[in-house]
Amino acid sequence: MSAAVALGNRTGILGVGYEGRSLDEFVTSLVNQGVTRLVDVRMTPISRKRGFSKSALGQALAAQGIAYEHRRELGNPKENRPGFGGTPEELQSARAVYASRLYRTESLAALDTLAEAARHELVALLCFEADESRCHRQVVMRALEDRMPIVSASTRPAH
Repeated sequence: MSAAVALGNRTGILGVGYEGRSLDEFVTSLVNQGVTRLVDVRMTPISRKRGFSKSALGQALAAQGIAYEHRRELGNPKENRPGFGGTPEELQSARAVYASRLYRTESLAALDTLAEAARHELVALLCFEADESRCHRQVVMRALEDRMPIVSASTRPAH
């Protein structure tokens, strides 16, 4: 899928995971891709990995001109997370449980807001998992497809 390009600036939505990456590597990757806003879709924006909790991450991003936004209403509840790492059947069930949450009023409003922002800037959706197929962020990306073209489903640049 392609992104719209206006005045040399990329627009659209892409998914990113920070698993296995340092903060510097992660932020540099966002800058190199032209991301101007990072939307954290973790229910609780804390991390055992240094630099990836809400305040520290927001500061690191701001230093590079990237806005940070936490969207708790798009988070995946703790009790539903194991299914994303489970068998194909468990994964399918976890995706369905999470997708049903996206019909809540606050979730629909958040999706509409993300799509609108992505018409004007390149927005990255953040969660931990490097493998987007094992993350609720992929379900969010699919929900956004009807609202906005997706730039990329890749979480890592090609080497």
